[in-house]
Amino acid sequence: MNFNKAKFLTSYGRMSQMPPSTAVEIAFAGRSNVGKSSLINKLLNRKALARVSAVPGKTVTINFYEVDGAHFVDLPGYGYAKVAKSEKQRWSELMEGYFNADRDLGLVVSLIDMRHPPTGLDVDMVNYLIDRELPFIVVLTKADKLSNKQREERLAAFRTEIPCGDQITMLPVSSEKGDGIEELRELIAEICEEE
Repeated sequence: MNFNKAKFLTSYGRMSQMPPSTAVEIAFAGRSNVGKSSLINKLLNRKALARVSAVPGKTVTINFYEVDGAHFVDLPGYGYAKVAKSEKQRWSELMEGYFNADRDLGLVVSLIDMRHPPTGLDVDMVNYLIDRELPFIVVLTKADKLSNKQREERLAAFRTEIPCGDQITMLPVSSEKGDGIEELRELIAEICEEE
């Protein structure tokens, strides 16, 4: 799979606008400010294909990118407090609508900040993915901010902090330094080739 062969396709602010799947989809979900856009840019060797903002909660649409025949889907970040309740509700409906639709979903990449224990919303997301029996992995972002010893400690802690943590593929990554990026590319490529 050629990760350099990527382009922005389109954005949807409402489920009613979204056409059916036309390719296998790799969806990226996580809390606002967890580094979804940075990770997508790093995976695709681009600086600003996915817009990175200093203000969390900026992704308010579902953004689609075409990557060598597959679609990367950047879902709205969850859990950011400084938006109106009505906007939070719209995000929630958009995300649930996406997961409840009959999409050709190859993998959900659930992002959690490695530096901290998972939030209640992170745990809810993992539980939701398990309950719906959706294929997913947990990607632990901002790994470069921790020493090797801290990484090992946090990884061990995540095994108990996340539901079924001992059975879930967890991959520490750094969008800044590139740690774990190649492994994540291999995993995604494997799934896209199987589809």
